[in-house]
Amino acid sequence: MSYSLGPNQYGKAEVRMVTVTRSGSTHSMQDLTVSTSLRGALEATHLTGDNSDVVATDTQKNTVYAFAKEEPVGEIEDFALRLGRHFVDSFGQITGARVMIDSHPWDRINGHAFSRGSSEVRTTAVTVSGDRHWVVSGLRDLVVLKTTGSEFHGFPRDKYTTLPETTDRILATAVTARWRYQGSGVSWTSSFTSIRSLLVETFASKHSLSLQQTLHAMGAAVVEAHPEVAEIRLSMPNKHHFVVDLSPFGLENDNEVFYAADRPYGLIEGSVIRDDAEDPGDAWYTLPAF
Repeated sequence: MSYSLGPNQYGKAEVRMVTVTRSGSTHSMQDLTVSTSLRGALEATHLTGDNSDVVATDTQKNTVYAFAKEEPVGEIEDFALRLGRHFVDSFGQITGARVMIDSHPWDRINGHAFSRGSSEVRTTAVTVSGDRHWVVSGLRDLVVLKTTGSEFHGFPRDKYTTLPETTDRILATAVTARWRYQGSGVSWTSSFTSIRSLLVETFASKHSLSLQQTLHAMGAAVVEAHPEVAEIRLSMPNKHHFVVDLSPFGLENDNEVFYAADRPYGLIEGSVIRDDAEDPGDAWYTLPAF
């Protein structure tokens, strides 16, 4: 039997960090979860336990905190780029780095007080390899629902099919979206804000014959409006709302009372790629497909 060491990486996962910027009586804060992963000439530690080339994960964690003090975090994409470039440029044996950041929202109450916002998270995953880098940004747990403007019918039926066709249903989902940037000079927050608005507006306005159709329309709207986006990948669970049968109680339920099912759920995933998209390179390296 023969075998060899395959692709590998290691790092510090989910470093929790809150930063506060004080400007007089008005403060601003960022609540981040940062994960780092490094790869390179690391065969010795796997094969013999020789750690002379291993940048300790504790060192990676400390670097995150120190970088946040030495220079304001600013845009999460820029912070991830600074971290990734540092690891690749500072250690000859490290040829690649991936830095993933989740930004957790808080709503301002006054100049120095905040309340926790929704569960929605802004994300970025930056990969640095040699002198190149790739940025994949996005969001997770964007929960949206509309009470009409959605149908589902015309699907195949066999002896196992019990789902009734409908021309009017609740459509709800929790959107995970990741989009790959191309080119340079991207205004990260401006781009993110516009893309998020397009996703929400398209979900609301597109008359849906299937969640697949809605997903594609949302992705297409982003690619059409943003030339800096090479592709967008979306994962959208169908948060089912079933009409409750009230006939045993002598009541008619005209799409007014629903049972919100937790699981199982349909999971719809897909991508939209522009025809002139740059080669993805290592942009999606070890990231989930959707």
